[in-house]
Amino acid sequence: MRNQVIILDFGAQYTQLIARSIRELKVYCQVIPGDAPVSEIRACVDPLGQDVPGAIILSGGPDSVYEEGVVLPDPAIFELGCPVLGICYGMQAMAKVLGGSLARGPAGGAREYGPEVLRVAVKDGIFEGFPEETRVWMSCGDTVDEVPRGFSVTGSTENTKVAAMADPVRKLFGVGFHPEVKNTALGRELIANFLFRVASLEPDWTMGRFVERTVREIREKVGDAHVVAGVSGGVDSTVCAVLVHKAVGDKLHPILVDHGLMRQDEAAYVVDAMARLGVGVKLVNAEERFLSRLRGVTDPERKRKIIGEEFIRVFEEEAEKLGGVEYILQGTIYPDVIESGSRTRNVIKSHHNVGGLPERMNLRLLEPIRELFKDEVRLLGKELGLSDEFVGRHPFPGPGLAVRVLGEITREKLDVVRKAQAILDEEIRRAGLYEELWQCFCVLPNVRTVGVMEDRRTYGHVVAIRAVHSEDAMTAEWARLPYEVLERVSTRIVNEVHDATRVVLDITSKPPSTIEWE
Repeated sequence: MRNQVIILDFGAQYTQLIARSIRELKVYCQVIPGDAPVSEIRACVDPLGQDVPGAIILSGGPDSVYEEGVVLPDPAIFELGCPVLGICYGMQAMAKVLGGSLARGPAGGAREYGPEVLRVAVKDGIFEGFPEETRVWMSCGDTVDEVPRGFSVTGSTENTKVAAMADPVRKLFGVGFHPEVKNTALGRELIANFLFRVASLEPDWTMGRFVERTVREIREKVGDAHVVAGVSGGVDSTVCAVLVHKAVGDKLHPILVDHGLMRQDEAAYVVDAMARLGVGVKLVNAEERFLSRLRGVTDPERKRKIIGEEFIRVFEEEAEKLGGVEYILQGTIYPDVIESGSRTRNVIKSHHNVGGLPERMNLRLLEPIRELFKDEVRLLGKELGLSDEFVGRHPFPGPGLAVRVLGEITREKLDVVRKAQAILDEEIRRAGLYEELWQCFCVLPNVRTVGVMEDRRTYGHVVAIRAVHSEDAMTAEWARLPYEVLERVSTRIVNEVHDATRVVLDITSKPPSTIEWE
């Protein structure tokens, strides 16, 4: 599919925003590591590796081109003949590879982080229709000092003489600011100019097209084999199961593994709800198995890896009973991939279905929504005919309550956080706030505090409440819940949940924190 964009990721925190901006303009894109060779780029577009993408974007990144072993793009990408846009570090990497010179720190002296005024020198190409000055968001350490041969300076700021550069003949462009963030006034217009005016792409990526293409690809890949699917009742796994069921029908075998880390009455709810969708689910009770493996474990990364491995082992055993199963379906989405790290990105936390997978597996992975953001998964669910009940559910982590019980996991702690969560859900729904929030959940820190009830000293658990607004889980803002709702939740938790002494509120956004505590 040539009408797509390949984003080479150099580890920037904003890479996912580039992808979102492109998809919101209805152009399909994929994100791959920044050091991907041309052969890998071609393979993303065409299985035979004969075609090239419609355009390539080089993301920003935390590195300096001066660092030893720094990741640089394959020089051959600039000879493919397709337009290339370098953003921040991407522009610096482009300049270095093509023979330009760079300065440690801005050539003008002072560093530029945050809002700046860009003076546009050339009002065509990516700056078509721009005013002479526009507000941009800078976040660069090093800068381009001299542009490569064939390039000209197309924009500058007070302290950065090369804030944008272009070689219009080869359709190579670079900007030293971040057009993908909202703080850049005309960032969306710049990206649109690159996609439609420079690269001549078509805005033809819709969920209907995605379903059509993905169903075809699943059928070609799976053939006559059978697929086991891990379902949890969450949006990702539900949408994934319905999508693959559309492709392979009865060759899909959905399995719900009750690992003892689910929400209150969740297993029964999922089995019943999926049955109403016409998809039968086999329930496997593996609570003792998982909790015994987690006994004594306190490190969150070890928890995730243990859970990821144990999930796979259960599915392998169930697949062996069925016979003819070659694939395991997982509802992996793009934020899972981002946070689990890659060749050019640090690990934030290993998701059980990505970085937590065992190295040796008997089943091959099938991950048809791996490149979608959460809001795109919801749109896909609506396209597939799922009800708002499913599409609107709050995300729930694959490792379940294991990442909401800090320290060692015990049944007693799980019971506390389960009951507290049920109360929180009830009150949030009663207040009409559920649909407004991205997530709202309880966490059990590994802390006990002194309290007093009936004139006696108590010493019980702290329950933390985490409520956030978000669009894609890559960034999140803490939600300002009404005081009266918080008061009802707090009162009910300490009164109704045995061994809960104190309720606190998490008021940290992402970044710097993540949404889940572990």
